[in-house]
Amino acid sequence: MGNIMTSSVIEGDLILDLKSIRKDMFSVAGGKGANLGELIAFGIRVPPGFVITSNAYKYFIEYNNLKEKIKEVLEKESDEESASEKIRSLILSALVPKDLEESIYKGYDSLSKMVGKEVLVAVRSSATAEDIGEASFAGQQDTYLNVSRSELIEAVKKVWASLYAARAISYRKAKSIDQLNISMAVVVQKMVNSRSAGVMFTLHPSTGDRNYIVIESSWGLGESVVGGKVTPDEVVIEKSSLKIVERRLSHKTSKIVYDPVARKNKTVQLTGEEADTMSINDEEAIELAKLALKIEEHYGRPMDIEWAIDSDLKFPDNVFIVQARPETYWSNKGKEEQKEKKSSGSGRILTKGIPASPGIAVGKARILLDLKDAKNFQQGEILVTKMTDPDWVPIMKMASAIVTDEGGRTSHAAIVSRELGIPAVVGTGNATKVIQDGQEITVDATRGIIYEGKVVQEEGEKSSAQTVTPQASVSGISREVLLSLYPVTATKIYMNLGQPDIINKYLDLPFDGIGLMRIEFIVSEWIKYHPLYLIKIGKPEEFVNKLAEGISMVASAIYPRPVVVRFSDFKSNEYKSLQGGTEFEPDERNPMIGWRGVSRYISKQYEPAFRLEVKAILKVREEMGLSNVWVMFPFVRTTWELNKAIKIMEEEGLRRSSDFKVWIMAEVPSVVVLADEFSKIVDGFSIGSNDLAQLTLGVDRDSDLLARMGYYDERDPAVLESIRRLIRTAHKYGRTVSICGQAPSVYPEVVEFLVKEGIDSISVNPDAVTTTRRWVASVEQKILLQGLRNNNQEDKE
Repeated sequence: MGNIMTSSVIEGDLILDLKSIRKDMFSVAGGKGANLGELIAFGIRVPPGFVITSNAYKYFIEYNNLKEKIKEVLEKESDEESASEKIRSLILSALVPKDLEESIYKGYDSLSKMVGKEVLVAVRSSATAEDIGEASFAGQQDTYLNVSRSELIEAVKKVWASLYAARAISYRKAKSIDQLNISMAVVVQKMVNSRSAGVMFTLHPSTGDRNYIVIESSWGLGESVVGGKVTPDEVVIEKSSLKIVERRLSHKTSKIVYDPVARKNKTVQLTGEEADTMSINDEEAIELAKLALKIEEHYGRPMDIEWAIDSDLKFPDNVFIVQARPETYWSNKGKEEQKEKKSSGSGRILTKGIPASPGIAVGKARILLDLKDAKNFQQGEILVTKMTDPDWVPIMKMASAIVTDEGGRTSHAAIVSRELGIPAVVGTGNATKVIQDGQEITVDATRGIIYEGKVVQEEGEKSSAQTVTPQASVSGISREVLLSLYPVTATKIYMNLGQPDIINKYLDLPFDGIGLMRIEFIVSEWIKYHPLYLIKIGKPEEFVNKLAEGISMVASAIYPRPVVVRFSDFKSNEYKSLQGGTEFEPDERNPMIGWRGVSRYISKQYEPAFRLEVKAILKVREEMGLSNVWVMFPFVRTTWELNKAIKIMEEEGLRRSSDFKVWIMAEVPSVVVLADEFSKIVDGFSIGSNDLAQLTLGVDRDSDLLARMGYYDERDPAVLESIRRLIRTAHKYGRTVSICGQAPSVYPEVVEFLVKEGIDSISVNPDAVTTTRRWVASVEQKILLQGLRNNNQEDKE
């Protein structure tokens, strides 16, 4: 087939100069290529180069008839390692079409001519599902450095083949990315002769504080820092003043440099002065910070940036940005959600390190110096190792916490831990030596301390006694007795939940029901396909059955406590990422206020899919007998759209009754303005304080600039007045009012306001359930005490 096919059958360019690429060319240049081209476009110093586009990859795949062969391997091989080996062999043994090979060499020769000599290049993966805002691939595909002209084609094939590395196959499964409809672009750039290199975040990677830029640096190539092979130097710079507020000099044990004789990178052990000298000076750090601010301003969000300083050039021309991608952890998880439990501070300290992913965990330490020894690693153990790389991800997913000897806040272990929500302390220097295998330890990843034994307490408590947390429980006390120890409140304390299969972790928490069950996780991780696509291929029951399974898992675990299931609230861009979704989803300029919520359910396009959601609820309630399941409509704008949606629901057999309540989210100001009318239609409201604040104040809640200026605040008088008005109007009609936004989890004063206004329930994330119940109990007691005092005063008068 190869000898009769040419690139003319493929639409689009095979090779593009980086200077001609922009960020919206993601599908052609991949995440890395698109971002690098965009950086050049607004004046950021980037090493020159070109991109072998995804069109070239598709041409290569079709030329060699590889798609069907890859599909066959994936279907037959359940073991990811075996599947990877076979697919990579197929790619590496295939021929690159002659015209494509010539185009690649032409791009290389143009680059050499620009530089004035034959250059060594970096050949870097740029997958079209890599470096996106929702998920950091953290090194899932390969990069080859110091590649010569004669090695170029083979290096490109190796990068293509790395698209099917076992770890990449596993990662895509976890992120519900179609294994066959992916493609790979390849970035080819002049190698920077790195004196120093590293990474920087335009927020503090441990706390999410957007007032700072954190730079991590080491000698030689940046692989030492990114791969966690050294504990890097660190410079923290305040954004507003561009002043250095913190420096941390580390003892750097090694550096990676290119050996021109051996023609490969080598690791050089460091001793003496170089090991204990800062690898970046203040002038260079501030120059990097300036570039970082420019990049962040352009992209409008926090960024994760790789950089290098070229030893061949003079300052500032020697300072290069080699990669910039969206920061994924704190950007997707608001700082409000990061309130963590703390250790009590009692117990012997075993070691300290850099707090990389906040949280606390108690468990058995498992020392692993080599991945081949991980066969007996048990779920919930604490992984203690020198460093991690992408091959460790399956083990990291099983761990309750991670501790490493080496690495910084931007090392692989740190990035992946934050994405997985696992507490992590990195760069301890000696954890694998001072912690004993099998020893019970407490990892306080908020402060970066590892304690001997079990040392746990809730934030704000002064007692050193252990309390129940999702990570730990008190042995010898029954659940009934345990729950009786928590204060009783008139205001119900509900819990928000997204992942059904973790409900058992939280059964010991004192919650009165699930006030917000998001079904988006079930759809994206269990079902994975767009509902309209399943209808198209004749498998709608797959959507209904899996959705019902997920909901019933939670409802049965907490029965008879209520579970308020929110109908799907994906935005169009999120629906599009589901398998088969591109066929059914529009491109919207602002999906946040676009085709979402009830407007979807009543549209001709999506109504059949909404009916599947209703059928799943009906199945749970009637076939499974779980009458504690209620429903909630998200992003309601008008009464007429809500009436239409309820009518559709009733046509499927679901009607309001004494044991089936229908709530709506109060996040659009129109719900507050017309609360009288909405109260005649539904049984209750749940305030989405995040969106309500955003839409009431006209403020993008993701805008770092406006947040720093104080505009986005759920405590704003206009927001609180809206909440007050809704509670009073709803109660006039005997309707329930709850809140499921972040404000009560973060601000005690908001809890006091809500309780005094008479809110019926407060729904918070699991980590805030216990604290919120205590806050509420305290406020209720304060109100009662004040009432008694007023009565006594009146009696005296």
